[in-house]
Amino acid sequence: MNIQTDVESINWPAVDVALMNHGFALLPRLLTRQTCQQLAALYADEQRFRSRIVMERYAFGRGEYQYFSYPLPEIVEDLRTRLYRQLAPLANRWHSALKISERFPQTHSEFKHRCHQAGQCRPTPLMLRYRENDYTCLHQDLYGEQVFPFQVVFLLDQPGLDFDGGEFVLTQTGPNKPGRAEVIRLEQGQALVFAVNSRPARATRGFCRVSVRHGVSRLHRGERRTLGIIFHDAK
Repeated sequence: MNIQTDVESINWPAVDVALMNHGFALLPRLLTRQTCQQLAALYADEQRFRSRIVMERYAFGRGEYQYFSYPLPEIVEDLRTRLYRQLAPLANRWHSALKISERFPQTHSEFKHRCHQAGQCRPTPLMLRYRENDYTCLHQDLYGEQVFPFQVVFLLDQPGLDFDGGEFVLTQTGPNKPGRAEVIRLEQGQALVFAVNSRPARATRGFCRVSVRHGVSRLHRGERRTLGIIFHDAK
């Protein structure tokens, strides 16, 4: 499996600006269609995963997802490591803006060690599968006291060809302001970076905290698979 666009060559200052202004940023296409298909095929290999969740059982929506077990597939581990290295400085700027004292280390291995010391030892990268009429309710992916403020999702199927519907939805609610929603369209192999639970927003004096939730709208046709990379592990 190959990465089409080198992670380090992405215009990260532009990503930083988009995240600060909007709470999300679209990355260029990182994965080829062939790599997407190879990744999606992993879903059938139960030995790769530690647990399977049927969303309807827990009122999470409709559809299902599986959390990978350690060791992660090589490409998933590689993406998690390289993306974290670029996002950690941005995460530290967010914490500074929100006057949060905690700072993130330079490497994901160091941050993972911090998670494990806090009892968060279960891997959180996952694959999600949606079929006709499936969807995900708005939510936040929090698994313990250690929280990295960004996560990344890769779309593994092509809208209009493999499926219709199933748009990514992001909602944001600030203090004393009505909430707003963003509907974000991705292409196959493209990635979206977005806030896990909150983000800084410019206010009259400094920054205020905006709450962020995400979900997926109803799929009208076909099958939609995604790879989700969450950087903090779970209890």
